[in-house]
Amino acid sequence: MVALPATHSPLSSEEYLAAEADSPTKHEYRDGEVYAMAGGTDAHVTIALNLWALLRGHLRTGKCRAYALDMKACIETLNRYYYPDVMVTCDDRDRANTTCKRHPCLIVEVLSEGTEAFDRGDKFFDYRHLDSLQEYVLISQTRPHAEVFRRNAEGLWVLHPHSEGDTLTLTSVGWAGSMAALYEAVEFSPSIPEPDGETDGQTIGGGAEAS
Repeated sequence: MVALPATHSPLSSEEYLAAEADSPTKHEYRDGEVYAMAGGTDAHVTIALNLWALLRGHLRTGKCRAYALDMKACIETLNRYYYPDVMVTCDDRDRANTTCKRHPCLIVEVLSEGTEAFDRGDKFFDYRHLDSLQEYVLISQTRPHAEVFRRNAEGLWVLHPHSEGDTLTLTSVGWAGSMAALYEAVEFSPSIPEPDGETDGQTIGGGAEAS
């Protein structure tokens, strides 16, 4: 989803949550600043819901819960509230709050032209402050391609790219499925080709301070 800067004055998190509960438009929140969320494309929504459905079926008999599009992720240490495209939490503490989750193990964003730089940069930096987070996934909506960033035992984030014909593996929730299933019913629109160059096993510095 594309975030559009809101025009009103800075809000406290309490004011944001109260306003968001009655708002017909979703907003993300970054330490006082509020950003309205524009609607996604057909491909964007289809990919997110495909993955949610696959994970929902896989997790339905356990304690983990999968959410798509409308559930907030809260990063308390940074005073942030985001709407991931897909999120999974297995933490019992998240049962108490029905509008946001504070301890996700998996977060997925479907890339859009207007948000890709933010999803790869500042948003990923913010998400890395979640001690519970084990995997962060970026999914293209212009071609069959997904990038899984997985936290290893040393706290480093290791990149595992997946392309057409591959099996997408999410170890945080013990799930594996085909890229074809992820992109079922998706019609790709012509777009500027996305750059290749990522390497399986590429690492990003550990801890929240690495960007």
